[in-house]
Amino acid sequence: MRRGRHRGHGPQDHKRGTDSLWLWGIHAVKAALANPGRRSRKLLVATGSDPVFQALAAKAKIPVETVDADGIARALPREAVHQGVALMTDALEELDIHDALDGAAEPRRMVLLDQVTDPHNLGAILRSAAAFGACGVIVHERGTPAAGGVLAKAASGALEVVPIVRVVNIARTLDELGELGFLRLAFAEEATQSLETMDLGRDVVLVLGAEGEGLRRLTREKCDVQVRLPTGPKLGSLNVSNAAAIGLYACAVALRQ
Repeated sequence: MRRGRHRGHGPQDHKRGTDSLWLWGIHAVKAALANPGRRSRKLLVATGSDPVFQALAAKAKIPVETVDADGIARALPREAVHQGVALMTDALEELDIHDALDGAAEPRRMVLLDQVTDPHNLGAILRSAAAFGACGVIVHERGTPAAGGVLAKAASGALEVVPIVRVVNIARTLDELGELGFLRLAFAEEATQSLETMDLGRDVVLVLGAEGEGLRRLTREKCDVQVRLPTGPKLGSLNVSNAAAIGLYACAVALRQ
């Protein structure tokens, strides 16, 4: 079952998660409540919280419980920074690449991550993808953070608007993107070509690897070009989320030229 362009994510077989999960934090919860593709169960708000949450919950016909901050904390994982609001919800529907591309503005931009496992990095990349108009972030189905509270909080609402596409095989996915006309750019510190020399006014997928290990050999081989960011000699590489943000910004600038 397809929910249209307003959201869902994941692998190759349109299915909605059956287990409920908690989201927390002002931006993550507000975006989830505003997303008609979410099936939410219950909203917890602390006394004195912004009334917009109750209004959004009423519109979505979701029950609301007003409790103290400790009551919210008891419902969540330890050290969750809930900011006075938490939402019990079902997982988003899973999407494949073609769903993510359906209706996307051209030229299309995607990000593919190889072995990036930190939910804070993935969340930051989702935020940049939303800000600069990417139509999806592709990850491996194993080892990638679940689309739960930690990731949603880091993504600050972007989890609701940018699909996470979980795939079984990164190499085959890159083959498919090539067949779809994407320029596949592998980010590598040792690359000889700079990102700024590339033609970014076309369909582009930015391929980034985990910090330290970088991209796996087969992933690099499946890309068209290896590129580097023009960093100075004192620091040769950036955090993967920063590199993704710069790459997506460069793609956005290319459309204005």
